[in-house]
Amino acid sequence: MWSFSHPSKSLVGSESRRLEGKRIILAVTGSVAIIEAPVLARRLMRLGAEVYPVMTSKAKTMLSPELLEWATGNQAVTEITGKIENVAAFLKPPEGKPADLMLIAPATANTLAKLAHGIYDNAVTGFALAAVGAGIPVILAPAMHHQLLSSPVTQRNLEDLQRVGFEIVKPRVEEGKAKMADVEDIVEAVVRRLTPKSLEGFRFLVTAGPTREPLDPVRVITNRSSGRMGITLAAEALRRGAEVTLIYGPGSVRPPPEARTVRVETAREMFEAAVEELKGEGYHVFLAAAAMADYEAERPSQSKIPTSRFRKLTVKLKATPKLVDEVKKCSPKTFLVAFKAEHKVSLKELKKRALEKLKACKADLIVANDVSKPGAGFQAGEIEALIVGRKGEALRLPRMSKEEAARRILDLVEERLKVERRKPA
Repeated sequence: MWSFSHPSKSLVGSESRRLEGKRIILAVTGSVAIIEAPVLARRLMRLGAEVYPVMTSKAKTMLSPELLEWATGNQAVTEITGKIENVAAFLKPPEGKPADLMLIAPATANTLAKLAHGIYDNAVTGFALAAVGAGIPVILAPAMHHQLLSSPVTQRNLEDLQRVGFEIVKPRVEEGKAKMADVEDIVEAVVRRLTPKSLEGFRFLVTAGPTREPLDPVRVITNRSSGRMGITLAAEALRRGAEVTLIYGPGSVRPPPEARTVRVETAREMFEAAVEELKGEGYHVFLAAAAMADYEAERPSQSKIPTSRFRKLTVKLKATPKLVDEVKKCSPKTFLVAFKAEHKVSLKELKKRALEKLKACKADLIVANDVSKPGAGFQAGEIEALIVGRKGEALRLPRMSKEEAARRILDLVEERLKVERRKPA
């Protein structure tokens, strides 16, 4: 018998170690959304998880078990045999290492009904009931026609399932169908469920995105920020159990739905919204990741400036209010993480300028990066950065994804918060 490692295993951890060491049971049922299962499996694998597929008999007629074995490197379980696979998967040591989570995606109305009434008649329901009995989290991603989802019976089943501990990733209602949630939303639900809630009880205020300063009703002054870094920080804080308020400019990245989001357009609006929050809400941490405009038009035109009238146009600019300079005045105990973007500077100069800004605004940490580096600046998925502390200590982040950088930044924030809490009053 061949003993070579399955080639698909090489994908495990290729993008991140976020789910390293985690075992996930991916169960699929008879919905057309099953075509997303291989993509979902590989997305989880790239984050470090081992994925074990389980299928109903109906699912087998729609997707070959061999395809899921190809995708995951693990043979699909299609029926419970004398090996009692559903029980073995969740055994505690010393008998075995249990799976960490079970995900049913897609979950049909039929499967929801069976689980709500404790019916075990196929491999998927057998695994799910065993998981709940063993205290292993189960996430459901429903997919069905909208009429079925709207049925009072299905709604009651969903409520009953949530009451006993199942987590539901809500479907997208489009074209008369309740389509399974996007793969990224399902992956996010898995990541959040498996992330230790080390920031539970903490309140975070995060700013993200660029701002737009009007020249007239049509034209604006802005910058190239997409908002990705701030959004990623907000998402990471949520994963760790924090309560998050996000003040978001006109960025291009979707904010996490679990955050309380305040949308703004200009630097002045962002300044005022943040100050109002800081004065009244008792935030433990402020992550000032927005790329707020430094200047605004002194007198924006109330009507569109006609291009035919001017060969040259002179615009007087004035400085916008500096939000980071107000944070400690409004809320002295809030842990402030400032951000600084530079362009084509040496590492030594980057640290020097970061430390100057940190001292000027009395920040606790500052994250500085050179946005001129290809693929690691504005609108990019990666970043190279320098994190500087009050005493001039610096941690260099080599090029990495902004998701990984957010983890590293919040690790430092957590570490500092624990130190502050240990200090005598």
